[in-house]
Amino acid sequence: MTSKSADAPAVPDAPDSKAARKALAELAARWQVPVALPGPQAQKAKAWRLADCDPGAKPFSSGDKAQDKAAVEALAVELDTLQNLFYADKRRKLLVILQGTDTSGKDGTLRGVFSRMSPLGVHTAAWKAPTEDERARDYLWRVHQKVPAAGEIVIFNRSHYEDVLVPPVSGWITPDETRQRYRQINDFERLLSETGTVVLKFMLHISFKEQGERLQERIDDPTKRWKFALGDLAVRKQWKDYQQAYEEMLVATSTPWAPWTVVPADAKTHRNLMIATLLRQTLLGLDLRYPPDDPALDGLKVD
Repeated sequence: MTSKSADAPAVPDAPDSKAARKALAELAARWQVPVALPGPQAQKAKAWRLADCDPGAKPFSSGDKAQDKAAVEALAVELDTLQNLFYADKRRKLLVILQGTDTSGKDGTLRGVFSRMSPLGVHTAAWKAPTEDERARDYLWRVHQKVPAAGEIVIFNRSHYEDVLVPPVSGWITPDETRQRYRQINDFERLLSETGTVVLKFMLHISFKEQGERLQERIDDPTKRWKFALGDLAVRKQWKDYQQAYEEMLVATSTPWAPWTVVPADAKTHRNLMIATLLRQTLLGLDLRYPPDDPALDGLKVD
């Protein structure tokens, strides 16, 4: 994966042609974490490094910010139509996982990509520290309750991956326990996949510098201070530890049934453009269709 290549091809203008779909798939693959497989493939996956992914890159950009913003808006409208069809089809479920450090843009992605969709079939789960009741059970118990039903799209704002990031960095679980959780999460997502859930996982990747600027903006803007907590600065001091934890997690849990895509997110518009484009391609690839008409409706006239 050569994510820092400055000459990556632009997203094609005709996204529905066979050649364009192939080019888009090749572009997306550059940002997908190699899947975790046994044997030699596992060794290959371990060679992948998060540091090789440039958070300031814009592989899906046209090069014009105004044009990119217009493209995001057009995609949001199209995604609304596709979501309506997805809801009517009801043969599948879709789980979108947004994972990233503080200020990486999870809330912004929800507004920019998903805001046009109907709340009838789209739901968001924002994960916080577990409650006492949740801690009394296994760490995936609360997560399983929030996965999508048939025809639904559910977006996780943070996710069960917090349970293999915060505890290891904080020293609450051992490396062996962390690896055990990786396996459990992979099995959990395999269960979801094998029972009709499409799992899309996006790691919103920002730089240390960009995070600092966004945190300072929250402090300086009275309308954004509610988003800031002093604990954010303590976590920021553990930046290198969290980057290492993210790298290990991404490699261990990128699977054929639920691969990870790293989204360079220093540029907010590009972040939304990339996620919206890949979401669109996923929905278009599901052969969605409306359910069969009721024969009793043929020739029916409403008085």
